[in-house]
Amino acid sequence: MFKHHLDLEKINQFNKNTLGEHLGIEFTELGEDFIVARMPVDKRTHQPAGLLHGGASVVLAETLGSVAGTLTLDDPTKQHIVGVEINANHIRSVRSGWVYGKATPLHVGRNTQVWEIKITSEEGKLVCVSRITLAVLQVA
Repeated sequence: MFKHHLDLEKINQFNKNTLGEHLGIEFTELGEDFIVARMPVDKRTHQPAGLLHGGASVVLAETLGSVAGTLTLDDPTKQHIVGVEINANHIRSVRSGWVYGKATPLHVGRNTQVWEIKITSEEGKLVCVSRITLAVLQVA
């Protein structure tokens, strides 16, 4: 389904000088219709109680969904992806280590896309489930 077969090194360059880079998000796996990234659970991503901040989970989810959506475009010089809506259900807390997000498509249309992102702990336990709706816009 992905139309642009970029390697992980090039995909990780998307994060340069962004919030994703600041939070330490790294893309780790790319399949035909899914993408995986990890994010550290540390002082950059903690809330005051020392737990993974829910907003950091949403940043990971939106980063994954937006990159996945971009990889489906026919011509990224003529179209781009923007988020329209995102939600997240926070299931379990994490204090340290890494969390892993995997984005998979629910709908990939000409004008809109919907992606599900499941975030898990290093032990594989579900931490957060997110869904993002993206708009496919023409570059002016």
